[in-house]
Amino acid sequence: MSEASPCLNCGACCSYFRVSFFWGECASSGGTVPDDLVVQINPTRVAMIGTDQKPARCCSLEGEVGKETRCTIYEQRSSPCREFDASWSQGEHNVDCDAARAAFGLAPLEAPVEQALPLSA
Repeated sequence: MSEASPCLNCGACCSYFRVSFFWGECASSGGTVPDDLVVQINPTRVAMIGTDQKPARCCSLEGEVGKETRCTIYEQRSSPCREFDASWSQGEHNVDCDAARAAFGLAPLEAPVEQALPLSA
């Protein structure tokens, strides 16, 4: 059984970055993202409502950042959300994950022991 995603008690990226993507990902264009959850930012791109301003917070984020969170449209989420990985979740460090976490006073995620770099002699 795998460990639970660190994203389930974080949500920092959803409250830090603008989530913008091609309008073709919206349901009315054959995509999956509900149209009523986006705002147009230019002729070809939309953003999740709430991420088009500072401070940002995606309208689909439920819960308290750093405590317990969830995406209310997880199965319908946009490509930027699908492509954003928590640090070390795919075996690689993600500096953007660290930056979002730091903005909320959260420590960076640590590499699992099997992925940690060996200490030099």
